[in-house]
Amino acid sequence: MNNIVFSSKDWLPGISVDCVLFCFHENQLKYLTLKFLNSDVWSLPGGVVGVKEGINDAAKRVLNERTGLSGIFLEQFYCFGEFGRNVNARLEFEKIKSDILRTTDDLDWISSRFITLGYLAVVDYSKVNVSPGDISDQFLWQDVTDFKKLFLDHNEIVDKALVKLRECLDTKLIAFSLLPETFTMSEIQQVYETILGTSIVRTNFQRKILSLDILERIEKKYSGGAHKAPYLYRLKK
Repeated sequence: MNNIVFSSKDWLPGISVDCVLFCFHENQLKYLTLKFLNSDVWSLPGGVVGVKEGINDAAKRVLNERTGLSGIFLEQFYCFGEFGRNVNARLEFEKIKSDILRTTDDLDWISSRFITLGYLAVVDYSKVNVSPGDISDQFLWQDVTDFKKLFLDHNEIVDKALVKLRECLDTKLIAFSLLPETFTMSEIQQVYETILGTSIVRTNFQRKILSLDILERIEKKYSGGAHKAPYLYRLKK
């Protein structure tokens, strides 16, 4: 593998994007993490910004390169520009520089102070085809309830993304992007409960969701006796 030139004239210095990609899998809310080559350092999917590239376009490119997807829910939610966020960057990159950097100049460039734009994305797990990329060798869908130390301030980025995800549940119908095209009422309630970290009264939840007039009931999901078969729903077009 050819080493990556981070200080290329094609990239903007001092600015990056980091993406928190959420999915709902095995009844758990998870987010995508990547491991740098031949190291034990894990990070969020992210990257630098091209000199002729918009910030939003850079985030879309990063997620497309890592997941093969486009047209998914993606929103910038916070700017991380605290003075100390890169204080340990050089130490972190020293662990992995032999595999992803060519020269000391590259190390100086990538470990200098960066402001990063945090992006929130949500996706149906079954549609993702993860590609670790050139500077990573493993990926992991990390459960939000389990702690894993991430690169630099990426744990803080995840925490703020989770807060934003909860805020967007009703206003942007974000939970429905975590499900397949058709789903039962109990399945969407389980997504809500997992994201919010609390239980919801079934009748109240169903009344609330149906009152939004956003769902189309399509058929019974036969799993036993007819009287036990739940209805299937999908979002109205």
